Amino acid sequence: MLLEPETFTTETALEAARQLRKVLATRTHRRKVMGQDVMVPGQLGEALQLPRIINRLQSRQQKQRELGLEGFQELWPTLSPQTRERVLDAIGWYNPKELDWQDKRSNRKPLVDPDK
Repeated sequence: MLLEPETFTTETALEAARQLRKVLATRTHRRKVMGQDVMVPGQLGEALQLPRIINRLQSRQQKQRELGLEGFQELWPTLSPQTRERVLDAIGWYNPKELDWQDKRSNRKPLVDPDK
């Protein structure tokens, strides 16, 4: 699902950023430490300055929240489609147009053929 960065508000961006941090934390890498293979958590969240964005989104100052939102909106399009999908699933967002009409979340009416 393609979601435009402008769709996010400070509240939704904060929720998505927190979930993104969790998604990125699940990635692990194999490293050799003193001759043994060790699995270590990925550092991509820190490299993307996600903690800074989250702190800004949580700030009491409106200007800081706006900077955090701007940072998240710049980061969002750079993420892979799979990562974005995992984040949106984690926060419970979905595209109603992608759902089957029988799905209770879709709020869509069945297609009716006018010729019948």
